Amino acid sequence: MKEFKYTITDSQGIHARPAGLLVKEAAKFASDIKIEKAGKAADAKRIFGVMGLAAKQGEEVVIRVEGADEAEAAAAMETFFKENL
Repeated sequence: MKEFKYTITDSQGIHARPAGLLVKEAAKFASDIKIEKAGKAADAKRIFGVMGLAAKQGEEVVIRVEGADEAEAAAAMETFFKENL
């Protein structure tokens, strides 16, 4: 299992547009990808779960990746977060 933490820097947090892009990015991988905020976890491949976390600017999320392509998926997700959120 791979894991990293990220503090949201986008002034609007994880809103609809980046959430949609995040789901598309996560869907490229076979691994199970979860996002957790304040003890609440969501499947990164499901937009309603991602939006339901209501992650705001300055809040920390934990991304956990587990599966056959976890190293590649974790690297791609970390890049995505840095570039978009």
